[in-house]
Amino acid sequence: MTERTFHPPQRTLMGPGPSDVSPRVLEAMCRPTIGHLDPVFVAMMDELKGMLQYAFQTNNQMTMPVSAPGSAGMESCFANLVEAGDQVVVAQNGVFGGRMKENVERCGGTAIMVEDEWGTAIDLNKVEDALKANPDAKVLAFVHAETSTGAQSDAKGLAELARKYNCLSIADTVTSLGGTPLLVDEWGLDAVYSGTQKCLSCTPGLSPVTFSERALEHIKGRETKVQSWFLDLNLVMGYWGEGAKRAYHHTAPINALYALHESLLILKEEGLENSWARHKHYHMALRAGLEALGLEFVVAEADRLPQLNAVKIPEGIADAVVRGKLLNDYSLEIGAGLGPMAGKVWRIGLMGHAANAKNVRLCLSALDNVLSGLGAGHSRGAAIEAAEKVLSAG
Repeated sequence: MTERTFHPPQRTLMGPGPSDVSPRVLEAMCRPTIGHLDPVFVAMMDELKGMLQYAFQTNNQMTMPVSAPGSAGMESCFANLVEAGDQVVVAQNGVFGGRMKENVERCGGTAIMVEDEWGTAIDLNKVEDALKANPDAKVLAFVHAETSTGAQSDAKGLAELARKYNCLSIADTVTSLGGTPLLVDEWGLDAVYSGTQKCLSCTPGLSPVTFSERALEHIKGRETKVQSWFLDLNLVMGYWGEGAKRAYHHTAPINALYALHESLLILKEEGLENSWARHKHYHMALRAGLEALGLEFVVAEADRLPQLNAVKIPEGIADAVVRGKLLNDYSLEIGAGLGPMAGKVWRIGLMGHAANAKNVRLCLSALDNVLSGLGAGHSRGAAIEAAEKVLSAG
């Protein structure tokens, strides 16, 4: 085989992430690479930090993108806040709460699990019972928007419980940032991590994080060194700190940061509340069409994420066959289920640049055709008709 330049196909990404990337963001990545300590680049870093603070709705000075994917943002929070022997209450209602447990244990801590059924929101009463029963717990960790199920939990209520019981809070907002309300300061969240490849419509590979003053005081008062040199915030802030003078820590992914800067600029131009409203509007149109196809949502309406729609696969329909036909015949990607939901659900994303009327129509018409060809008993054309009623009303 002779290697040649790789040209990927043009896909429409409506899975759980990555999402479609704005052409403006792709163009930004093509700009000239300059040094990571160049004064011009440092000035851009400061702008990027300010726009991240806007996206998170925080004034936290420790707000920055970790130079690695969302999983590294998660590890950054746990590695800095959890020491050997610490007790951490972890609320799990999907795959990513399980990853939090892994992080606690790898830091030498003890994870006290509060488990809820997948597809439901975290039960605040159960969390409070766990905090009462474990007064020595130092951290409460939870997923705001559970990507594996499409369920959204009450981050404000959970943060209030953490403070009531003298705990720090760690929140996974990988799928919520930019797509659904997230108010870090107002809700009193302490350590928050996210990703760039979902509702920010940037490329994968960076993880925005923000830490409260309470969290930073805890980090400064640690009895042991942070177990990860690369993720040690005491060192990283020498590079992502204030002012023109920066200390070398690592060579930043320069062109990827250009892309994030552009994606945050797009978010600010649209307006955060407008972005939330857009995701909700197109979700309602997609929902109408999916229900017209006879598909049932996994999550109850009150706890449902607009940007991640998990629906049950109809009986007698093969998961992989449908996704394969969508990819090969329509160049459309939707997501499979994870863990106990594998083979039972599809996860359909409407994130960032992908949350638009064209994609809603493409997804519904493609599903209509594919499911009809496999013998599903829905009414042909009803999905688009139902969606159009919502689109025209908005």
